[in-house]
Amino acid sequence: MRTRIENKQYSEERALYNIIDTDVVNVTFAGIEDGESVLKEIRNCNVSHCNFSLRYPLWHAEVFNLTHSTLDELTRAPIWYSNNGNITHTTIKGVKPVRECNNINIQFCIIDTIEFGWKCSNLNIENSTIHGPYLLLDSSNIKINNFTMSGKYSFQYVKNLHINNSTLDTKDAFWHAENVVVENSTVKGEYLGWYSKNLTFINCHIIGTQPLCYCENLKLINCTMEQTDLAFEYSSVNANIIGHIDSIKNPLSGNITCDSVGEIIFDSTVKECLGEISIRNKEIA
Repeated sequence: MRTRIENKQYSEERALYNIIDTDVVNVTFAGIEDGESVLKEIRNCNVSHCNFSLRYPLWHAEVFNLTHSTLDELTRAPIWYSNNGNITHTTIKGVKPVRECNNINIQFCIIDTIEFGWKCSNLNIENSTIHGPYLLLDSSNIKINNFTMSGKYSFQYVKNLHINNSTLDTKDAFWHAENVVVENSTVKGEYLGWYSKNLTFINCHIIGTQPLCYCENLKLINCTMEQTDLAFEYSSVNANIIGHIDSIKNPLSGNITCDSVGEIIFDSTVKECLGEISIRNKEIA
C-alpha cells in the first residue's frame, strides 16, 4: 500500500529519508533549518509539483519519478548516485545535477547549470533544453532527440552517444569522444570533435573554425559546412560534403568530397598525410 505526503514544507536534515512506495505531492523543501539530503535513499517514489531549495536531494534514489517540479539555484548537486528514474516537465537550476546515475530518462525539461550529467550511463534525453558549459562529461550509452543546448565544453570523453534532430551551440564539443552518431542536427562549435574516435555526422550542418582535427575514423555523410576553415588536420576521414568548405589542412587519410573548397593546405606536416580531396568527380589531391 502506497503512502501519500501532500501540501507540506520540510527544511530539516534528511526530512524524508528512506521513504518507500510513497507519492510526494506539492511539497516545498526550504526553510531556515537549511537541511541537506531531504530525499535520500528513497525507493519506488513519485515526486510531483514540488519545489526544492535545499542541497543534495535525491541521492541514492532507486526507481523514482520526478515531474512538474522546480529545483532552484540553492538546490546544490541534486540527483547523484541514483538509478532507474524519470525526470519530466521539470526545471533544474541547481549546480551539478545528475551525476554517476544509471538508467535515467529526461523529457520536457529545462536545465540551466554549470555541470550536468557527469559520469552517467544509459541516459535518454528528449524534448529538452540545457544551458551550461560542461555537459555529459565522461558519460556513456546516451540517446538524445529533439534537444537544444548551449555551452562550451559538451560531450567530452563520452562513449556510445546518438543525437538526432537537435541544435548544439557549443565550442570544444566531442573531444576524445568515442562511438558517436549525430543525425539531422545543427552543430555550431569551434574546434569541434578533436581527438575523437568513430565520430559520424549524417545530414548535419556544421559551423565553426578548425573542426574535426586529430580524429580517427571520422565520417560525414551528406553534411554541409559553414565557416569551417583548417578542417580535418591529421584526421582519418571519409566525408561527403554538400557545398563549400573554407579550407582543408593536412588530412591524414581517407577521402573528402565537396562541391568547392577555398584552400587546400598540405604543408608543415609532422605526419605523412595521404588524404584525398575531390571536387565532385575531379580529383585534386
